[in-house]
Amino acid sequence: MGHRILIVDDDITITEYLKMELEECCSELEVICENEGYIALNRIMSGGIELLLTDIAMPDMDGYELYSRAKEYNEDLPIIMMTGFGYDPDHVVVKSRKAGLQDVIFKPFDIKKLTDKIKKRILGE
Repeated sequence: MGHRILIVDDDITITEYLKMELEECCSELEVICENEGYIALNRIMSGGIELLLTDIAMPDMDGYELYSRAKEYNEDLPIIMMTGFGYDPDHVVVKSRKAGLQDVIFKPFDIKKLTDKIKKRILGE
């Protein structure tokens, strides 16, 4: 079994695409996808997730709320936020960075760059 990462985005085409790409280029990854923040939070709380890759803008829970709740449960969980916005109207990235977020990636992104960020966080590469 590989390293389990959780991808959260309300756009199912994005989560399916990322799952396919990441599992193809990194055989050591097991990618789990969710399309709702609250379901993703329950998945994190059930254990076994080694990294969270979450979108910033979702209808039920924004990325900052998911970030802060996930950190309450597991303060060591590596989290990468992804966004399609160059400008963050709700300042989710700013709030998250102040709370300790280290990685943000902007859509559309290069899979290699994303893979490198993931490997750095969970494999120490």
